[in-house]
Amino acid sequence: MTRQRGFNAVVALLSCVISLLFGLADPAHSISAPLPPDSIYQLPVTLKDQDGKPRSMLSMRGQAQIITMIYTHCSYVCPMTIETLKAVDAQLAPDQKARLHRLLVSLDPKRDTVPVLKKMMDERQLDAKHWTLARPAPSDVRKLAAVLGIQYRQLANKEFNHSSALILLDAQGRVRARLIRLGQVDRDFVEAVKAVLGERPRP
Repeated sequence: MTRQRGFNAVVALLSCVISLLFGLADPAHSISAPLPPDSIYQLPVTLKDQDGKPRSMLSMRGQAQIITMIYTHCSYVCPMTIETLKAVDAQLAPDQKARLHRLLVSLDPKRDTVPVLKKMMDERQLDAKHWTLARPAPSDVRKLAAVLGIQYRQLANKEFNHSSALILLDAQGRVRARLIRLGQVDRDFVEAVKAVLGERPRP
């Protein structure tokens, strides 16, 4: 009986190790595990990044990120949005910055073509390992803006009036914090970013 109990304990230990190695111990690591009902990653929208590669919202699962909406012809608010993101970065440790992604989605996909997005990446010196500029299909802009709470209106001169916010998503695509006051570092938002980066993935 003692020998059988010892064998069972060894089997249980090995099963635990295998589960951890292959991400089976935590359902959040399983691709087949359902997303939470409030996950933005359930939105059936595909983006095209600055390299022309398609990215579904679902493919972004598994990494915390800050998402916002801009357009490249914007001369004031959108550059400020990028600088605010960089200011948030400056408050993070190197390992934290490496685990956080930044996704900037265009409000103006008709003009923000792939080459235009690539040019902006180069001009703003944004690291493609941790930053993505992307364009949705024109028909999907309003869907994504509605989910993110971004209001916008195109003007007669093709520019946009739009609200701005940095939206923190956890690894499962749930909104965890919003930063509306751009141009300055908000301590509460930075702490929320650090808290999300310090979490274990959860279902």
